[in-house]
Amino acid sequence: MSLLFSPLHLPSPRGGVTLPNRIVVAPMCQYQANNGCATDWHLMHWGNLLNGGAGMVTIEATAVLPEGRITPQCLGLWDNTTEAALAGHLHRARALAPATAVCLQLAHAGRKASSATPWNGGRLLSPQEGGWPTVGPSALPHLPNETPPQAMALADMERVRDAFVAAARRAQRIGVDAVELHCAHGYLLHQFLSPLANQRHDAYGGTLENRMRFVLEVFAAVRAEFEGVLGVRLSAGDWVEGAWDLAQSEVLCQQLKSQGCDFIHVSSGGVSPLQKIALGAGYQVPLARAIRASSGMVTTTVGLITEPQQAQDILQAGDADLIALARAFLYQPRWGWQAAAALGGTVDASPAYWRCLPRQAQTAFGNVSTAQR
Repeated sequence: MSLLFSPLHLPSPRGGVTLPNRIVVAPMCQYQANNGCATDWHLMHWGNLLNGGAGMVTIEATAVLPEGRITPQCLGLWDNTTEAALAGHLHRARALAPATAVCLQLAHAGRKASSATPWNGGRLLSPQEGGWPTVGPSALPHLPNETPPQAMALADMERVRDAFVAAARRAQRIGVDAVELHCAHGYLLHQFLSPLANQRHDAYGGTLENRMRFVLEVFAAVRAEFEGVLGVRLSAGDWVEGAWDLAQSEVLCQQLKSQGCDFIHVSSGGVSPLQKIALGAGYQVPLARAIRASSGMVTTTVGLITEPQQAQDILQAGDADLIALARAFLYQPRWGWQAAAALGGTVDASPAYWRCLPRQAQTAFGNVSTAQR
């Protein structure tokens, strides 16, 4: 059996989830929500991904507060209205696909909130353009010419922590299998970790222990409430000299494991425009390899992984436990089917699709058959 198509158990207080394969759809912002509410775009999008053969599908960054959205069009989960919209569209999408584990990424954008959509330049929006004041660990803007965020007081931090907990509680009611806390890509929790964004002089800034404190407090508060699989997406380095790096990430991951973290999803970058990323196929795999070795946690790797054999080789080398793909699934929502055909694995597919396989991929759905008259 191909390692990519071997099962993996993710533990949790309520018993965990066994994934049928090691393919994860990574979260990808769609910028199609209406006041934080999921729309029919999400029904179509999630239905496509859930029919793609992945072991688990992760829903895009979902803001825990309105001001935590990256853009005005981002998905949210902060009140009964946003919960009902997400639940309704997700339940409909799941009913149209084989049983697939669903993970929901919870996020707060911090100083990178109030932005235009990518196809409109991604810049910080003014109040006249529908933007809002942003917050961060310190009054340091993401770009030098931007309006600085408001430095968060302790009361602001408590409000954000409680919002993460409330959103996780809503996610549990909705029936998602896993929650991923977004500590990557320059958003609020990552901002607290990185000295490039966090220059506080209280118990939440300065030393590594202090910069990790808010992330660990948020995680512990969510862990106390959420009984499903709970993990963290982490930028394991800022790609800037003297900033957040792999060694500090390893310390954080060990702390997270001791608090009951079930998996770590390793990414990098996003906190500074000064970053110098050495892009290449699988460029983040060494970060995942190091964190897996030092923490012993189930580890997901992501980043320019596009081919089935490439994913298989990463697993065979022991570099990661799960392979996450993002843009590859946007381009080819049936990537899991193609990987099964290439590696001799099998995936579940809706019976309406059973007759679609080309001759060279006849075994990808296992022992199925159709008849027609």
